[in-house]
Amino acid sequence: MSMPQVTFEDVLAARDLLAGVALRTPVLHSHVLSGLLGGPVHLKCEHLQRSGSFKLRGAYVRIARLSPQELGRGVVAASAGNHAQGVALSSGLLGTEATVYMPEGAPLPKVAATRSYGAHVVFAGHTVDAALNSAKEHAERTGAVFIHPFDHPDVVAGQGTIGLEILEQLPETATIAVSIGGGGLAAGVALAAKSLRPGVRVVGVQAERAAAYPASLAAGHPVAVRPATTMADGIAVGRPGDLPFELIHYLVDNVVTVTEQEISRALVLCAERAKQVVEPAGAAGVAAVMAHPEVFEPPVAVVLSGGNIDPLLLVKVLRHGLAAAGRYLTLRLALPDRPGTLAALMAEIAGLGANVLDIAHERVGVNLGEVEVQLQLETRGPDHAEEVLGSLRKRGYRPVAG
Repeated sequence: MSMPQVTFEDVLAARDLLAGVALRTPVLHSHVLSGLLGGPVHLKCEHLQRSGSFKLRGAYVRIARLSPQELGRGVVAASAGNHAQGVALSSGLLGTEATVYMPEGAPLPKVAATRSYGAHVVFAGHTVDAALNSAKEHAERTGAVFIHPFDHPDVVAGQGTIGLEILEQLPETATIAVSIGGGGLAAGVALAAKSLRPGVRVVGVQAERAAAYPASLAAGHPVAVRPATTMADGIAVGRPGDLPFELIHYLVDNVVTVTEQEISRALVLCAERAKQVVEPAGAAGVAAVMAHPEVFEPPVAVVLSGGNIDPLLLVKVLRHGLAAAGRYLTLRLALPDRPGTLAALMAEIAGLGANVLDIAHERVGVNLGEVEVQLQLETRGPDHAEEVLGSLRKRGYRPVAG
């Protein structure tokens, strides 16, 4: 395996290109994560970047380096959201036409944002891979330049400017946590950071349901997997990019995976404690710090890579995260089917300090003379949830959680 042809000088040149275009995103100290690790943890807020994610950086550098003739032919890309918005915004700034292929069912806010930046959106298939094939066919048919989301030197160099900023803003950083999909972000950040400070550790994070890198690194070459459904759609990539893989193979110290529950808990923490609305893929690094604290030597910088989340998904994910954190308890139990029993149960729950969010009765499929009650309760945490269940059992109820 040869060293890839992306250099630190390419990242520095990309920073010059992005001056006045990409924001130098802020860093925030996280008291709760710092307490967990016993040392400073900062969040690099790339979800506050123009277009809502880091993708603007790589897309702009790639398109800015096209010749006038190529710009005249227009560009084409495929994306479920963030790359689409980065390409659309960059194309508008650079005066070229953009066509973006998106899978059917792509989040409506991402579709609307992509159109608002001036791109022509075409729906193709139900997966990003299907949209990718359509985009490549469009490029061959029309001569438009295909803008790959991660597997191109200019894209990697553009994403690498985040690594420069992290070490300028937080020079004492010992470990950087960064999410991995195809690998362009992690590859660029690792290249930039290790060129400045070879001793910095870089930890990549993948969603457990879409983790192609562990198997690929073990095999020594990119290995394709079939991603399962994951809330972290922004990093649900089935095969590592060839160029990012080589850089990650050489420069990234560790790759860990996080579960759906761990991602949802991280989203709740970002919203509740850091006051930041982040999409699931953008919170993967936070999830890893919470789930695998032993991997991260402080001071730690965690890249919050994107914030383009559908509000409907946000509601579902926050509920999932509250349940995972023991703040949201679902239970069912049988009551005698006679007046007053439900009121008595409600009084018991109120006395235990739990808040009823939802309640449903079911008479079909239960014993004659009984009614099944399904409850959704808000609790103060795992200990309180266990206290509620234990107290109900002591009072003769037979609650079943879940």
